[in-house]
Amino acid sequence: MHRFAIILLLSLFFLKMVNAQSTAQLIGQAGTEIQYPGNELLIVYDSTIVDVQETGLSYVHMHKLTKVLSVSGAKELSTLIFDYDAQSAYIEIKEVNIYRKGYKKESVAREKMHDYPAPARMIYWGARQKMVEIGRLAPGDAVEVILFKKGYTYALLQQDDSDDERYIPPMKGHYYDIVEFWSKHPVKLKNYRVSIPEDKHVNYKFYNGNPEFKKSIDKQKQSYSFTLRNFNKIKTAPRSVGMSDIAPKLLISTSPDWEAKSSWFYGVNEDYGSFETFPLLTKKVEQILKGAANEMDSISRLTHWVADNMRYSGISMGDGEGFTLHNSEMNFTDRCGVCKDKAGLLISMLRAAGFESYAAMTMAGSRIDRIPADQFNHCVTVVKMNDGNMKMLDPTWVPFVRELWSSLEQQQNYLMGLPEGADLMETPIANPENHYIRLSNEVKVGIDGSIAGTIRIKAEGQSDAALRRQFTSQFKNRWNLVFEKEMLKIDDKVNYSITGIETPYDYSEPFDITITYSVPDYARIDSSSVLIYPVLPDGFMHKYMSHLGFNESLEKRDHAFRDRCSRLVEIDESFILPLSWIAKDYDESDEFIGSSVSYRGSKKQTVKSTDGADVNIISLHQEISLGKRIYEASEWNDFKKAVKFHKTYGNQWIVLNK
Repeated sequence: MHRFAIILLLSLFFLKMVNAQSTAQLIGQAGTEIQYPGNELLIVYDSTIVDVQETGLSYVHMHKLTKVLSVSGAKELSTLIFDYDAQSAYIEIKEVNIYRKGYKKESVAREKMHDYPAPARMIYWGARQKMVEIGRLAPGDAVEVILFKKGYTYALLQQDDSDDERYIPPMKGHYYDIVEFWSKHPVKLKNYRVSIPEDKHVNYKFYNGNPEFKKSIDKQKQSYSFTLRNFNKIKTAPRSVGMSDIAPKLLISTSPDWEAKSSWFYGVNEDYGSFETFPLLTKKVEQILKGAANEMDSISRLTHWVADNMRYSGISMGDGEGFTLHNSEMNFTDRCGVCKDKAGLLISMLRAAGFESYAAMTMAGSRIDRIPADQFNHCVTVVKMNDGNMKMLDPTWVPFVRELWSSLEQQQNYLMGLPEGADLMETPIANPENHYIRLSNEVKVGIDGSIAGTIRIKAEGQSDAALRRQFTSQFKNRWNLVFEKEMLKIDDKVNYSITGIETPYDYSEPFDITITYSVPDYARIDSSSVLIYPVLPDGFMHKYMSHLGFNESLEKRDHAFRDRCSRLVEIDESFILPLSWIAKDYDESDEFIGSSVSYRGSKKQTVKSTDGADVNIISLHQEISLGKRIYEASEWNDFKKAVKFHKTYGNQWIVLNK
């Protein structure tokens, strides 16, 4: 069909939906900042019509009208940018019109529409942008955009450039779409309509909303229409789960299930030869595994070698973008690539070592739902153990980390590419004890108020990773400065020395650091009393405890929220005091156990005999167990209670009578 005719049909379709009101009337009746206080823009309507071909190729027609509500909204709308990948997608700006006050249409000239390489960082795959110069606008003005698109988001193998072949999706004959109905601006009306060949099976589900729905069949096409009206932007608290988990969205796919997607993903990489080994690679594997003690030692050595020796940097390398992993010879020779390249090289090396290994896809940052649309942004490795279990490996997220699969990815969905197919799975919750950080501080307080102490920091799992990364990410001559800010939190007169940071590249044992220090005149002394402030609780090492970044004053949460990782925090601090210094009412404890979070704290003074001499000791203890990465909104009360305890417990002066 001629494109002009398609645009005409689109316009007629939409005009029918809005009861034949003119664009000017729609703008005038849409509302102002009075009806939408605090909002910069208003989406008057956003219409998308998709025509899917037998090959899976889709022709997409978009028509959007946006009204300016404020001066900041006028600035935001003064430039329009549309991203696309020329290797797999095509975009044509058909019309851009401005309706100023009075709503007289003003067409934007073609010379104000530009096409240029998109700015890039770390991934350079030839992405492009189309930009439209709208220019100065004012509250009450509106901008109308009509677009035509074809193609898909991810590039696979280069196809024949003739006709529309390059725009056919990787899984030929199938179509999928992920339609975001949410917006950071209020929306009067959003409609999505798709027509798909009648012989294709369609899976679809609308999440987090109740749209108007229509289905029809006409001329061997089945059509689905989804419309939402009058919805506002969703307000979320900091550290909420991804917007796609809580906002209205449509998932639609002609793929029958995840098993079909799994076996397709396996086949496309095997057919391409992504994991074929070659002599130089085999020789390197033999070198790495020389002296390996067992199965896990071999897997660990290969995973860490790829993680540490392959730089994360994506460049266009011809065949093998998107779902198809570049071949092992390219990856091994270039030693750079993105997640799929690191995963692919590890698979090749594991196979060279005799393991059964495959690629897997996952989504870092958001949930993957049951409809088999391609909700992926990350590629990882899976290896089959001798006991038959599959083990997940991620060489992208574990450079200089003791883990083989980053626990920052717990409670995350993934799909393995297996010959027999696999269903969607979820990574398990990691035991908090696997990610402990333990701080201990033994302090001797002099009669003059000086202190001399020893701080010991032990960490494992992701706590170890956060600490270790402070050394592996910078030059060795700056390692001693890593803790300078931490020690200066104690006192600006502190003197200290550090041991245990000499081997951050040795993964055989968890990080274990010892800091000896002294501070003159630390305690505040007068004729009858002494004041001592605890050393550890007041901000020390807080950058390694992400739960302390939450605002515990927030009364409630409407949505699930996420921390970096499950973890166990243990803090022990003891002050050895002169015998005559006695604390006032210094014996208390607090404890609570929630569904996923628990806390224990105690403060006490004891006088005990050691080697025949009495010793006067003030002891503070805290233990916080955070059991998940992703929490339900209903778990917020327990979580914030633990955070509040941790922030306040011990952050009070120890008052002693002389």
